[in-house]
Amino acid sequence: MSKITKTILILLALGFLAPAVAVWKKRNDVSERLIIFHAGSLAVPFKQMCREFSRHYPEVKIYCEAAGSRTCARKITDLHRPCDVMASADYAVIDSLLIGRYADWNIRFASNEMVIAFHRDSRRANQLSKDNWCDILLEKDVAFGRSDPDADPCGYRAVLTMKLAEEFYNKPRLAAKMLAKDRRYIRPKETDLLALLQMRQLDYIFIYRSVAEQHQLKYLRLPDEINLANPAFADFYRTVSVRLTGKKPGAFITVVAEPIVYGVTIPNNAPNRKAALAFLTFLLDPEKGGAILESNGQTLLVPSPTDTFDSLPESLKIFAIPK
Repeated sequence: MSKITKTILILLALGFLAPAVAVWKKRNDVSERLIIFHAGSLAVPFKQMCREFSRHYPEVKIYCEAAGSRTCARKITDLHRPCDVMASADYAVIDSLLIGRYADWNIRFASNEMVIAFHRDSRRANQLSKDNWCDILLEKDVAFGRSDPDADPCGYRAVLTMKLAEEFYNKPRLAAKMLAKDRRYIRPKETDLLALLQMRQLDYIFIYRSVAEQHQLKYLRLPDEINLANPAFADFYRTVSVRLTGKKPGAFITVVAEPIVYGVTIPNNAPNRKAALAFLTFLLDPEKGGAILESNGQTLLVPSPTDTFDSLPESLKIFAIPK
């Protein structure tokens, strides 16, 4: 066989094989892609987790999107975007917006705490205390920020913290006054407030303790009665609530205050369930993802009670308890 004939045959073979190879690569890319929607407050630990997970599963390409947890849920329910793992700063977001049609189960996996973060130049920072923080935030020349309650659990938890403070300090109309002030500084998620604080446009922000610690911010710890961190005060927390948008336009739900607990699920539209299960096994392992969470200021709660235990994948049941 001549060189020319061989060359022609090789080129023909490549021509026929090229479309097949392209299709295989496309399918392989889809099967290897892991799409994660997660709360903004999980950005730092999840970045570390994804880097470590990739060491064990180098063939998996991870795509993370941080947003307010309710916004993450809306991407699934309203925009019908594919998602393999949905991690929420409030397990109740999964329960109220996803369970039923878009997800079958929910694992509660971590806790947090509401704090007031500030910088070294914040007005009245040298006077700030657990007893006067709300009075200082209400002063005209002081600016504070919070996230959007309808998009982000930290946003409605800020509202609940204000309402609990009104009861705890016996200050009538405190919450109404605080909610009416500095509304121009409301942002979609709590981590969006960090730049405003760092640029000195804000003196204070309502944020999670873990985020404040991850970004080396100064912060004031609030009394356990109002910081939504202590299960011992769950009954007192339940005395306040907030009204939020529901599953459908024009519908509303009421969220009652309770201790902060994060939740995670694999949505029913997950295109890469195998990789999602592997990631959750890593996330919930106390020696792996759990250790990363703990090092970033969050307490791992697994195994935790869940109403959806029977619907959990068998490999994940070790991380939950029937409720």
